[in-house]
Amino acid sequence: MAGPTTAERGERQKLESGPPRPPLIGRLRRLRRLIILLLAVVLAGSAAVWILYGSPWLRTERVSTSGMRVLTAGQVREAADVPVGSPLISVDTDAIGARLLRKLPRIDSVDVVRSWPHGIDLKVTERTPVLIVEKGANFIEVDAKGVRFATVPDAPKGVPVLELAVSKRAVLRRFPADRLVREAVRIAADIPDAVARDTRTVKVRSYDAVSLELTGGRTVEWGSVEKGRAKARTLLALMKADPGALHFDVSAPTAPASSGS
Repeated sequence: MAGPTTAERGERQKLESGPPRPPLIGRLRRLRRLIILLLAVVLAGSAAVWILYGSPWLRTERVSTSGMRVLTAGQVREAADVPVGSPLISVDTDAIGARLLRKLPRIDSVDVVRSWPHGIDLKVTERTPVLIVEKGANFIEVDAKGVRFATVPDAPKGVPVLELAVSKRAVLRRFPADRLVREAVRIAADIPDAVARDTRTVKVRSYDAVSLELTGGRTVEWGSVEKGRAKARTLLALMKADPGALHFDVSAPTAPASSGS
């Protein structure tokens, strides 16, 4: 017996697949899936917001500190004034950093970091004194940027005293005291380590007349801040060549001199 014709097979497939679906039903199904997806996104976002801001799981409970040499952890935490108990996500780390720099001038920089799930870490870098200025019975510490950041009753060990011996008003009008301090700081940074350990005083008579007073009654005529590295190398060579000298002049590093041996 012959099989069904092509026309008969086509008719059978139409009957089996049923009548064509109206386009509206397909659009409704796609809309329903979109609504479900949007609801899922909204619910997930709401849950995330609640976890971050409303739940007790991510609250600020701990404030840790590190990096201090002179300051205490208590001083840093008190100045930081971290809102303990508030949502960790809402803590204003920039405001905390600004408070620390404002309240504690000894701090040169601070990194305020959220430590999930409950902590705030305060990573402090303190200023290091390179010179001190005598003020009555106390000492003002000056850092490498020329910032006078603290007054202390005892001179820190190994830090030279800055002596401003400028008498002429005309000189001070041209080179204010703050600028002379900054120049002295730059010179202190150029002093070789082997000499810095023995430096007791950095004496500034004018912009281009700075001298060093060392242990053992030795002095160094440094001059201005210019050519600091060349002066440092020359000074070390002079001291090696004439170890018994009491006075060294490197104000012109190409024509140095030593005397008093």
